[in-house]
Amino acid sequence: MATLVTFHAHPDDESIAMGGVMAKAADEGHRVVLVVATRGEHGEVADGFLDPGEELWQRRDQETRACAEILGVARVEFLDYVDSGMIGMPENDLPSCFWQADIEEAAGRLAAILTEEQADVVTVYDENGVYGHPDHIQVHRVGMRAAELAGTRRVYMSTINRDHLERNFLAALEAGAELPGEISAEALRELGVSEDRITTGVDVRPWLGRKRSAMAAHASQISETSFFLALAPEMFESAFGTEWFIRSDAPPGTVETDLFNGLS
Repeated sequence: MATLVTFHAHPDDESIAMGGVMAKAADEGHRVVLVVATRGEHGEVADGFLDPGEELWQRRDQETRACAEILGVARVEFLDYVDSGMIGMPENDLPSCFWQADIEEAAGRLAAILTEEQADVVTVYDENGVYGHPDHIQVHRVGMRAAELAGTRRVYMSTINRDHLERNFLAALEAGAELPGEISAEALRELGVSEDRITTGVDVRPWLGRKRSAMAAHASQISETSFFLALAPEMFESAFGTEWFIRSDAPPGTVETDLFNGLS
């Protein structure tokens, strides 16, 4: 069996992007390690949600560990950087934030975990961080460098297949489905990458129940009325039933259905 180290920017990113793959890998006997760069200090939270005196980062730490248990994660580590907030926000300039982190120093922290775990596979995000969030872009930069330092040869960039997503949402509209107001053709075109860059699509439909539960575990950020959890079951399956990746060393034309092809 292999060891998968999956690197993410904030609590809840792991369940949205890769909850299915993580649960699938754990069920198949692989060791799954979750590394999160920040504790999501600058996320939004509803008034009265937190207990008196409780900080958001404390709740998000707890939510991450609950999510990890649902998905079968063997180890959770935080790199202890501060959430950088959305692009253009004042939090981008905090010296302690992940966006301002020295790439070599941050990569060294992650590489130490990769080396300790003897990781066979590491996942990061695509070069635009899937949708342009500064911490997600930094995950790509730091993760790619950490893989070099640790000698982890199999690197997958988690992404969104924008062509697939657009086809499915347009088909849903034609069938008369009502989509959340956040969804538009323009918004879809800003996500992920075009289909011709995708090397690996993993069918995670058998694990969608676990993926949804893992997302719901991040209740401070993903409420039952949120875009994600408010989707009708068929739309949830359409949006999240396949998780998409670009294998960094794959030759053109590569088509895979698993992150562990060729690994024992």
